Amino acid sequence: MNKVHYTNCPVCGSTAINPLLTVKDHSVSREEFVIWQCSNCRLRFTQDVPDEESIGKYYQSTDYISHSNTSKGLINQLYQKVRNYTLNQKAALIIGKTVQQGKILDLGAGIGAFLNTMKEKGWEITGIEPDEGARQQAKNLFNIELKETDSLHQLPQSSFDAITLWHVLEHVHQLHDYVERLKTLLKPNGKIFIAVPNYSSLDSSIYKLYWAAYDVPRHLYHFAPQTIDVLMSKHGLKVVSKKPMWFDSFYISLLSSKYKNGKTNWIGAGLSGLRSNFKALLNKNYCSSVIYIIEKA
Repeated sequence: MNKVHYTNCPVCGSTAINPLLTVKDHSVSREEFVIWQCSNCRLRFTQDVPDEESIGKYYQSTDYISHSNTSKGLINQLYQKVRNYTLNQKAALIIGKTVQQGKILDLGAGIGAFLNTMKEKGWEITGIEPDEGARQQAKNLFNIELKETDSLHQLPQSSFDAITLWHVLEHVHQLHDYVERLKTLLKPNGKIFIAVPNYSSLDSSIYKLYWAAYDVPRHLYHFAPQTIDVLMSKHGLKVVSKKPMWFDSFYISLLSSKYKNGKTNWIGAGLSGLRSNFKALLNKNYCSSVIYIIEKA
């Protein structure tokens, strides 16, 4: 298996990078990976990750539920219920920040649930999803034909009013090429919506190396708000606003509690989620996950 070893920060290029903590892959392999941090832009990144050709096996688990419609287990059931609720919230955010009806590109579209919501609201939809099983589910469940990853470079420039990445950017190997491509696909007044976990959150501080949103090695990068600002500025983009994802703190705390204790501490995890959200109420930069709304600079 080929691995990617960074000698410079994947975002800003600085050589001021150092190992920070060792984290276990709790979902699939049980292997350990070392997370490094850049002293310049504050990016944290997983060192010695499997390359693009090798990483696929680390997604082969029924526990990896973002590409699944399963309701097996209580945490999965809660995830599905919350996802159904948030689909309309996401759609309202997109429409409020862009146009009433337009063209949208969803990257890492999963089983197509979000795109189906946008289709029902009159939007012209395009979705890209690397997982063949998820693409088949999108076709079976919603009659949506999702494209393979290579299609990203075949789409016409300046063609989308909105581009969405719901917990996708942290999985992308060719980070700068990817962000640059997003910019070329965006209409002049379009917006990019990027949701990623935020290691500056209180739940990250509480659970430390057991924080489920590290999700190594699938999460190649671990972002803080200032890191997203640096990354976007390198590609002629800027963050114009941020929106917290309030449910993520509870979901991540439940998983983190299970990883730390071997079983879920529902009360403790619930309190951790509440504490994290209370801190984020005072400052969005501390939310467990953040949606960044981005436009051309």
